[in-house]
Amino acid sequence: MTLRSFAASSLSSLVAMVVIRVNWILRRSLFRAARTDGKFIADRRISSIFPKEDDSKSSTGVFNSKHNAIDDYVNFYPNVDTSVWMRSCEHEVIEPITGKISGSVPDWLKGSLLRNGPGSLKVGEYRFDHLFDSSALLHRFEINNGSVTYQRRFIQTDVYKKNHAAKRIVITEFGTKAVPDPCQSIFERVSAAFNPAENMSDNSMISVYPFGDEYYTFTESPVIHRIDPKSLETLRKVNVANFVNIVSHTSHPHVMSDGTVYNLGMSITKRGPAYNIIKFTPNIFTDDNRAKKRKLTMFEQAEIVSTIPSRWIFNPSYMHTFGITQNYFIIVEQPLAIALMSMVACQIKNEPMCTCLKWHENENTRIHLISRDSGKVEKTFIAEAFFYLHMINQYETRDGNYVVLDLCCYRDAKMLDCMYVDAMQSMHKNPDYSKLFRGRPLRFILPLNEPAQNTSPDVNLVKINNAYQRPDTFNDRLDDKKLMNKRRELDENNNSTHDSNKYENLHQRKAAAFRLPNGNIFVKPELLCDLGCETPRINNDSNLGNEYRYFYAISSDVDIENPGSVIKVDTKHKTKKIWCEKGVYPSEPIFVPDPSGKNEDDGVVLSALVWGQERETEVGLLVLNAATFEEIARVTFDTPGPVPKCLHGWFSNVIS
Repeated sequence: MTLRSFAASSLSSLVAMVVIRVNWILRRSLFRAARTDGKFIADRRISSIFPKEDDSKSSTGVFNSKHNAIDDYVNFYPNVDTSVWMRSCEHEVIEPITGKISGSVPDWLKGSLLRNGPGSLKVGEYRFDHLFDSSALLHRFEINNGSVTYQRRFIQTDVYKKNHAAKRIVITEFGTKAVPDPCQSIFERVSAAFNPAENMSDNSMISVYPFGDEYYTFTESPVIHRIDPKSLETLRKVNVANFVNIVSHTSHPHVMSDGTVYNLGMSITKRGPAYNIIKFTPNIFTDDNRAKKRKLTMFEQAEIVSTIPSRWIFNPSYMHTFGITQNYFIIVEQPLAIALMSMVACQIKNEPMCTCLKWHENENTRIHLISRDSGKVEKTFIAEAFFYLHMINQYETRDGNYVVLDLCCYRDAKMLDCMYVDAMQSMHKNPDYSKLFRGRPLRFILPLNEPAQNTSPDVNLVKINNAYQRPDTFNDRLDDKKLMNKRRELDENNNSTHDSNKYENLHQRKAAAFRLPNGNIFVKPELLCDLGCETPRINNDSNLGNEYRYFYAISSDVDIENPGSVIKVDTKHKTKKIWCEKGVYPSEPIFVPDPSGKNEDDGVVLSALVWGQERETEVGLLVLNAATFEEIARVTFDTPGPVPKCLHGWFSNVIS
């Protein structure tokens, strides 16, 4: 949740909370119980799923630039070019330009790939300190009749216009202090802290989502921007807080097949912070004074369908995504929390809002299943501490006994620090950088049936061998036989040096769940892929909240041979396919289904490409066959100036 929006919108509520709940005491963490109740639990820590790091090259400080003399000649990550994230767009491309095509774009593929992300770290003579603060830049690839064009434009947010008018950073962002106005006194700064309209950043540089036939850019403040999906012009801004009582929301709402949109928001109540599920119903027309029909927008119909309190009254959890299945909403309360009591001081002192984030390493993670019918919490599961930004997918198994939850997980939240500009600039001489950014896709299997009270803490409540329960087709059985033969061959070749404790064999571990003596269910994940995966996407049209087999992602490992990799993961067999090319950096892969396809992966995967420093003005579109993961087309564009790497996007059927 955006910290600025909390600080700007909820100071008066905080005062009431202090008075009402001054004697409130945090409940004792169940983390210690989970570590000690059952030897089997203790032996299967989440940390054991991640690869062992080579501590012999570890430095004493995470971002310490004062290395000894030998470090000046060392490059720990020679295959990584971090400049792709730190570039600043100098020229917009308003009129579409045509690219050079190699290969063949499928005839059925028509529409626009819209992309959003960091566009410029520069404001006059000043520079943002964190990647999340960069000015929002939109990209558009239009695909029509086998040809592709490219455009890019900055989102005309209020903060963008203010910054460029003043030629300085006017508003404090996530990781960057505002450049003080020399004409503003300390008393004016205190007064400004209580003026939400003037002090909340609306830099919506994370994602793009459709609301009906309209497209909006998102960040975690409640202010979103409508854009023209053809010209990329910024049309208007919408403050969702004017329609429902929230102070922030996630950057990743869920768009359902019927056009309904759900998002997770945060509100401040008299009893403390609360998490809210917001429902946006598709536009309808209503009679107005029995004479005219008036369109009721999705925002005017917005309603809160579920509210659950934060477990910590002064420290609500940071949330970037949430889950949805046929019967449940899923909220994951991770131990990265927002220290509300620190936010007033941050406002007055002009401190970056990231200083209010606190990692509670000795606390657990809570996974809440909320009924979509009643809006009430039906079950809460306990897991060890972990940090995540993105859920991959979630679904209920066909037998109705489990909910499967797949996430891109990290040991802790230090990966956010890795995205400071100074950290990225010095990462090649920091041996700890890869360890801090180490993530893995993990699967939790949540049992829905209530175990008997006398169940031992050592009894695994997960009784299924594979959460993918779709009946096999003939081709599936052929694939299974090939995989078994390949694994048998590998086992024979490695028999002399086989070590069952090696990281490679962690694929054989299964997700588990245990009933603790206090009645809580403690869950342990299994590993889906032995590579770091980020910005995951699925066949959203068919599989959002439903049983699925494949997801697509980019690599988050910086110490592999090709850090710029696109990955396809088969969650049934825990196998992977990889596309990569030296010096090429793909962005979030988006699956587009073939209209005549029958299988889950019948279609293409689209990814925006950028290159290293020697080709910083080029941008490209990669088209992969989603089933084989082979490149079938590529389009490259020469643009007037550097092209930064983007974050998230959406494929639209809109063409000019």
